[in-house]
Amino acid sequence: MNRRLMTIFLVAIVIASACCWLVYRIVSVKMSASKPVSTTRVVAAARDIPLGAVLTTADLTTMTVGGTPPKGAILKQEDAIGRGVITQISQGEPILDSQLAGLGSGGGLAPTIPEGMRACAVRVDEVVGVAGFVTPGMRVDVLASGNPPGEGASEGVVTETILQNIQVLSAGTDIQRDAEGKPQQVQVVNLLVTPDQAELLSLAANSLKIQLVLRNPLDTQITKIPATAMINLFGGPTPPAAHDKPARTHGKPASKGFEMVVMNGNHTTDEKFGSPEGQH
Repeated sequence: MNRRLMTIFLVAIVIASACCWLVYRIVSVKMSASKPVSTTRVVAAARDIPLGAVLTTADLTTMTVGGTPPKGAILKQEDAIGRGVITQISQGEPILDSQLAGLGSGGGLAPTIPEGMRACAVRVDEVVGVAGFVTPGMRVDVLASGNPPGEGASEGVVTETILQNIQVLSAGTDIQRDAEGKPQQVQVVNLLVTPDQAELLSLAANSLKIQLVLRNPLDTQITKIPATAMINLFGGPTPPAAHDKPARTHGKPASKGFEMVVMNGNHTTDEKFGSPEGQH
């Protein structure tokens, strides 16, 4: 073999060996410098857990998560057993403290009510409104119909929207959605309201006819909706608002006079006369 070719071949082997050694050193340094990823065992759902359930050992399992665990994750099963579920939890999902009611609160509807809010029951029938199609989590408007007191009684039956964008907590005895989305006929619907709204709703339910109107859950806009009177349905004039009605006067109403134009040839005069009622 040519001596020159042999020299080139040996130099190439040396350079390749040096490159391999250099790559190996770089990779080794990086691997030794990297820290192992920390893991944490957290409590997770062993099955789909419905809203309102009280957790038992059979509902729970553990799983390993890498890095920082989710905020509020429960690390011990004894910290979750016996607590009510206030939001639906899927199988394999880490259980968070914010998804559970306080210890001793039990299950059912009460633990699902946020602080400062109230669950107000509204009685409906099987026909009025959309009672048969209301499921927990939906949003509704509340309409009240009846005869207004005082001067408004002359307008007949009036319907007014008293509450808007109200969340449904439960329909009948169910506090969770039907898996198949089938409607059910119920007679009581629990609505999530503020204390002030609870008083208004209770007063209306005792004196007026209540109707629920479904709305798109993405439509959260609150608009001013004027009341509708029975007279409007038959083409009558729109009843004036309370502040637009003429003020009442005591005693006999003031007499109104009248005016007459008298034409005598090219001469025109205006003559004013008192009302006939004022004449004797």
